[in-house]
Amino acid sequence: MQNRETFFKHITEGNACKGDYITLGSAMLDGETIKDAYVNIPLKTMNRHGLIAGATGTGKTKSLQVIAENLSEKGVPVLLMDIKGDLSGLAQPSPGHPKIDERHEKIGLPFDAKAFPVEIMSLSERDGVRLRATISEFGPVLISRILDVTETQAGIISVIFKYCDDNKLPLLDLKDFKKILQYATDEGKEEFQEAYGRISTASTGAILRKLVELEQQGGDVFFGEKSFDTQDLLRVDDNGRGYINIIRLTDIQDKPKLFSTFMLSLLAEIYSTFPEQGDSGRPELIMFIDEAHLIFDEASKALLSQIESIVKLIRSKGVGLYFVTQNPTDVPEAVLSQLGLKVQHALRAFTAKDRKAIKLTAQNYPDTEYYDTTEVLTSLGIGEALVSALNEKGKPTPLAATMMRAPMSRMDILTDSELGNLFSESKLVRKYNEDIDRESAYELLNEKIEKAEAEEAKEKARQEKEALEKAASKRKTTTRRSTSTRQNPLIKVLTSPTVIRSVLGILTKMIK
Repeated sequence: MQNRETFFKHITEGNACKGDYITLGSAMLDGETIKDAYVNIPLKTMNRHGLIAGATGTGKTKSLQVIAENLSEKGVPVLLMDIKGDLSGLAQPSPGHPKIDERHEKIGLPFDAKAFPVEIMSLSERDGVRLRATISEFGPVLISRILDVTETQAGIISVIFKYCDDNKLPLLDLKDFKKILQYATDEGKEEFQEAYGRISTASTGAILRKLVELEQQGGDVFFGEKSFDTQDLLRVDDNGRGYINIIRLTDIQDKPKLFSTFMLSLLAEIYSTFPEQGDSGRPELIMFIDEAHLIFDEASKALLSQIESIVKLIRSKGVGLYFVTQNPTDVPEAVLSQLGLKVQHALRAFTAKDRKAIKLTAQNYPDTEYYDTTEVLTSLGIGEALVSALNEKGKPTPLAATMMRAPMSRMDILTDSELGNLFSESKLVRKYNEDIDRESAYELLNEKIEKAEAEEAKEKARQEKEALEKAASKRKTTTRRSTSTRQNPLIKVLTSPTVIRSVLGILTKMIK
């Protein structure tokens, strides 16, 4: 009994919050839930990033749902990457269940079924708010890292962007970028060489091949207008609840290049546009990245370095990143070390490699006299997790095996008719789903090439005309000269010496 009382005091004092907070559930000891031993997360430290990990079927998605709901309730907007397509139910209240009531009785929290303000977004042509960005917004450095090009090729991309800036050629989509690369080593070869130096055909060819790879993964749909304004992620509804923005990614699971491209561009845009927050007492935006290994497994070293830098810096903008994955080892160590909140569901020890991973995972958590962390990691039930967070002073809270509260919204997807209603009521769908293809580098370069070709044809026609006129003039001159030197036969006879002498003889006789 004393142990339970000491444990209760240990948990409640360690999780006490003076400011605003969310409650994940109640702590457990020896497999039994300790009622009212609440595990709280201060809003103040939720921009310090986090991890939700665990084997398939242990409750990761529901934990994500619980945290998102509670953030929304506190007026904090949320962005969810929905890889499996099972988060749209946040827009409808939970139908309830006796097991939910039983769970909440153990925890000591009332259960209140609720729907939340939701926006459904898409990177593809599926229904939802279209998320797009222009090539120009990415800039040469980000494009180079995404394409994983060599240093020489990155230099060419920088020259391409400089040329477009100098000549007011908007780079909006992939066809613009491909056109200017072709132009640099074909019709505009001399122009580029004069202003920027020689552009290698081999290098532009290599860049074009990488662009085609990105295009095949859906980049042609993502790049373009109308660009998404990240400020639209920060909306709250009329009741002061933060919008939960769900990006449906079920159709790009096999397109990791597009996924990582989008993620990096979004993080870079947020970092460059959001104001510095410091420790303001509450986050501006919390982002959950489900199936996080899709980013890290396919990322190049340059891209991985960029992600690691943004993770370190973006919390100063009031933005928290939460990675959801099966095993903490899916996340690079440099990123893992930056994560303040860890919600670790059960891991399964089927192989020697699994057991080794569990031991490594246990080392990521604070030491505690109440748990054998390695043992607990393999014995947690569904909807239970080891939780370690940061308190309001930035220190780790006591490690707690936690009975997680149930989601207040539906733990299932929306029907087609429910999705249709959501889309029809969305202001952002009306704002972003108009296709725009304004005059950009592709059209302007084609116009320039056509104009140059017309001028060339005109000059060629002028030269041909001059040549014809010159030839005609030469023939005319030659004809006149020939005509002037050729004598009429009659004149030739009359002026011959014999005729002249005869005429003179006759004239002489007549005179006599």
